Amino acid sequence: MNVLLLSMPDSFEHMPSIAVRMPNGALTSLAGNVDEHHRVAVADLILVQDRVRETVERLLDDINPDVLGLSVMTFQRRTARRIIDLARRIKPQTKVVVGGYDPSLAPESYTEMDGVDFIVRGEGEITFRELLRAMENETGYDHIAGLSFRSGDRFYHNPPRQVSSLDSAEIRLPNRKARALKGYTILGRQVDVIETSRGCTFDCSFCSIIEMRGRNFHTYSFDRVLDDIRDARDHGAQSIFIVDDNITLNVKRFAALCEAIIEAGLNKIDYTVQAMTSSIADHGEELAPLMRRAGFRYVFLGIENIVEDDLKFLRATSKNTRHENGRRAGNATLRAIDYIRRNKMYVIGGLIVGNPDDTKEAVEANLEFAREHIDWPYIQHPTPYPGTPMTVDFLKRNLIINENLEEYDGTTAVVRTEHLSGEEVEFMRWRAERWMRLRHMPVALLHDPLFVLRNAPRMFAHTFRGSTWKTFLGLEDERKAFERFRAIRKTERDYV
Repeated sequence: MNVLLLSMPDSFEHMPSIAVRMPNGALTSLAGNVDEHHRVAVADLILVQDRVRETVERLLDDINPDVLGLSVMTFQRRTARRIIDLARRIKPQTKVVVGGYDPSLAPESYTEMDGVDFIVRGEGEITFRELLRAMENETGYDHIAGLSFRSGDRFYHNPPRQVSSLDSAEIRLPNRKARALKGYTILGRQVDVIETSRGCTFDCSFCSIIEMRGRNFHTYSFDRVLDDIRDARDHGAQSIFIVDDNITLNVKRFAALCEAIIEAGLNKIDYTVQAMTSSIADHGEELAPLMRRAGFRYVFLGIENIVEDDLKFLRATSKNTRHENGRRAGNATLRAIDYIRRNKMYVIGGLIVGNPDDTKEAVEANLEFAREHIDWPYIQHPTPYPGTPMTVDFLKRNLIINENLEEYDGTTAVVRTEHLSGEEVEFMRWRAERWMRLRHMPVALLHDPLFVLRNAPRMFAHTFRGSTWKTFLGLEDERKAFERFRAIRKTERDYV
């Protein structure tokens, strides 16, 4: 069969496509795990944000898919619906499969969507493989765990699939050859993604991972991980983002992985990784130098918030606590940042502002912390994604102010606090964060001079869109620039 797999073009505000065009690793993993006789093409539509419709039309014509699969996040739901409608008009006989976070956590939204035939819930590799086999052999679908399927005028939901332990060869390496589009870059360098583990045992209230797969942690063998890195490198990757949910949950394993990367000679690649502040703070003396020797350049720290009450609401206190002699010894963030910077790595700081009890002072305290201690800000607003504990809390307190799901992108304030409007919180973040981004420009210039020199005007224009010369000269209220920015951002979401 011919199979076309698409990821949506909608991008996060923190990852502008001019600077970051990251591949969807789930789709190449799906492509690598179907039976080899299928013809599979993968297309990340983030690469063609200015020509989505014509690209989808061309791919439908070139591939002539029997099966069209879409990976969807909550804020991409509207775009997915439009692409499905487009595909149905062009290829009415094509079977449509949806998967990813949003269909897994809110399947009812897709059973009501015209044109959807199947929903793959949770991990998709094995479920999708079995689905294609059932379609070929016409054996029916009620035996496939993790699958929802349309029959007649209703949907049937099979029992969930147990998460994979990853310790066998059941989930094979991704198929990067299946990519139909090119141009994955981060600051001009070709980038790819790999994973070494899946899952997390913490229960942060904002996290969709726990709702999707439960509280667990499973790992791939180092041989498989190194083979994955080599494959990414052989396909041109100069930078690699490790997408593990919580790789530092097992610090000894992560340290051993760094050593394996060094021993295999794969440390000439620039790596970016997500890490817990507590792990880095408790083990950074030995771990941080090892990470640097292994090639790690950026560390995304899940700081979440520096206000203790907010950490409690986010259920993130324990993963942000450092320890001494087996006892809790305060917040881990500053020590973790010190270890990272001391070893010539850079901190991408994940913060969440606008929590239910936040005051203006609480929001500003986090913004000031980011100004002083973070190299690249990744500041978000709490977003009530389907199924998360956070959503339940915001509903109970009647704090959700926006139900337009295409704006559930993390940087649009769709909730208010007990003390501040959502618009006020978003304005405070927007006003502060855009200037923070400029501070990292000299570092980027030294590392990737040609890219920065060529694209600096566009990067500056993107960061400050909505602003005019009057804004910079103080001749107009910044809120006018903010209103223009919000209008531009709304227009940008209309991809199809």
